[in-house]
Amino acid sequence: MTMPAAVSRPGPSGRLAARLLIGLAVVLTIGFIVVPVAVIFAQAFARGFGPYLASVTERDTLRAIGLTVLVAIIAVPVNVLFGLAAAWAITKFEFPGKKFLLTAIELPFSISPIVAGVAYILVYGSNGLLGPFLEANDLRIMFALPGIVLVTMFVTSPFVVRELVPLMQVQGSDQEEVAATLGASGLQIFWRVTLPNIRWALFYGVVLCTARAIGEFGAVSVVSGHVRGETNTLPLQVELLYHDYNAAGAFAAASTLTLIALATLALRAVIEQRLPRTGRVGH
Repeated sequence: MTMPAAVSRPGPSGRLAARLLIGLAVVLTIGFIVVPVAVIFAQAFARGFGPYLASVTERDTLRAIGLTVLVAIIAVPVNVLFGLAAAWAITKFEFPGKKFLLTAIELPFSISPIVAGVAYILVYGSNGLLGPFLEANDLRIMFALPGIVLVTMFVTSPFVVRELVPLMQVQGSDQEEVAATLGASGLQIFWRVTLPNIRWALFYGVVLCTARAIGEFGAVSVVSGHVRGETNTLPLQVELLYHDYNAAGAFAAASTLTLIALATLALRAVIEQRLPRTGRVGH
C-alpha cells in the first residue's frame, strides 16, 4: 500500500515571502483601485446630496444617460444573436475559413477603439467609401446614433462569443445529436438542449458586453461629433463637463458610470458561482 506523500509546508522564509506578496497586493489594490474609486464618490457628494442630484438630472447629462442606454439596448441584443450564431457555427460545424472567423472575432480586442472609429469614418463618412451613396440617399451614419451604435457593436462583438465557444467545445454535440435522432427540429434542439446548457455563460457574456457598451469612450468619441445634448454618451459627457471646469457635474456623471461598473462586478461574481469552470474564458 502506497502512503500518500506528506504535504510540505513553507518554512519561515516562505511564509515571510507570502506575507510580503499579499501585503504588496493589498497596498497596490488600495492605491490604484480603491482610493481612486472612493475619491470619485467623495467628490461627487462633496456638496451634499442635493447638488449631486441636480448635477445628475441636468438636461444634457440626462440625455447622455438616455443615449447610452439606447445604444446598449440596440447593440447588445445584436451581439447576442451574433455571438450565438458564431459560437454555434464554430463549435458544431467544420467549414473552410473557420480559423479565419475565430481570428476575425478577436480582432476588436487587438485594434484600438480610436482606430476602429477612424476606420468607420473612412467607410461611412461624407468623404468615405460609402459617403457619396449615403449622401445621395440622405442617410446619415457618422455623427449620429447609427454611427455610435455601429462602433459600439464592433468593440463589444467578441464578448458573447468568447464566453460561449470554450464551453460549447467542451460539451460537444452528443446531446444535440441524440435530440436530432429523436426527431427534434433545429429550433427545438436549440431551445431545449443547447440553450439550457449555456445559459449562464451566455448571461455572463451579456453582462460583460453591456458593461463595455455603456463605458465605451474611444470609438464613440471619434464618430459622435460631440454634439451637446444629442450625440454625447455618458463617458463623453464626463469628459465634456470636466473640460468645462464643472467638477461637480463631471464627478456626478462619473459616479453613475462607477455604480454601473460595481453592479456589473457584483452580477459577474454571482454568475461565476454558477458558471462551470470550463465555461470561464480568460479569467
